[in-house]
Amino acid sequence: MVGKMIKAVIFDLDNTLLRRDKSMSAYSRGVLRRCRERGIHVFAASARPERTVREFGIFGEFDALVTLNGARVVLPGQILLNGISEKTGRDVIDKLLRIPGAVVSVEMSGGIYASAPIPEWNARVFGGFPGLPEGELYKILVSGAAGADVQAAVTGDTYCTAVEGGKLWQFMSREANKWNGVREMLSAFGLSPEEAAYLGDDWDDIGPVKNCGLGVAMENAIPEVRAVAAAVAGDCDEDGAARFVEENLL
Repeated sequence: MVGKMIKAVIFDLDNTLLRRDKSMSAYSRGVLRRCRERGIHVFAASARPERTVREFGIFGEFDALVTLNGARVVLPGQILLNGISEKTGRDVIDKLLRIPGAVVSVEMSGGIYASAPIPEWNARVFGGFPGLPEGELYKILVSGAAGADVQAAVTGDTYCTAVEGGKLWQFMSREANKWNGVREMLSAFGLSPEEAAYLGDDWDDIGPVKNCGLGVAMENAIPEVRAVAAAVAGDCDEDGAARFVEENLL
């Protein structure tokens, strides 16, 4: 019965649709293709920027995407932006740079910049902080700092969440969250949240899992996601998200 009501399936990427090695299996791609053949829209909602989704070779698998936790929503023929203002960005970065050992990076429209080398991100080192490189500021990230110190940098128009068990923290505009992005994405296709299934594993997925018509936690999800989910899918390394969709929605 639930399957007949679902007109869109929305996947978080890391540790949900993607395996831990950041790959998507041929099986999962096949399930996404079958969804579209059945008239079910396939969306993604990720903390990742659009460029890395393209680098993974999976951008074309989706009808629309929420990227950067909702700071940038990619729709057919339209991009919706929910960035951080330059003034707020400078204020937050100035506070973060005062934390001993903190490494600050920013996701800009022109790419990622950091206060120190981060080879795994291919970040460009920027020596002008707390000033900003040119472009739209989407997200501020900080590592090497305690959570209490990081949270003290939150402003009235931003919020921060922990990633990777608190090893990394990310700041976004209060307008930029996955739930807002999901609603914008569904609205663009004339769909309601009740007509969508959402699958995720981490803090940023709690809102969509809780509020979509069918909220699904991964087996490897944090307890807070599992607590609000209506169902649980298998582990991401076993293609649990795609298998759940095949078994319950197709």
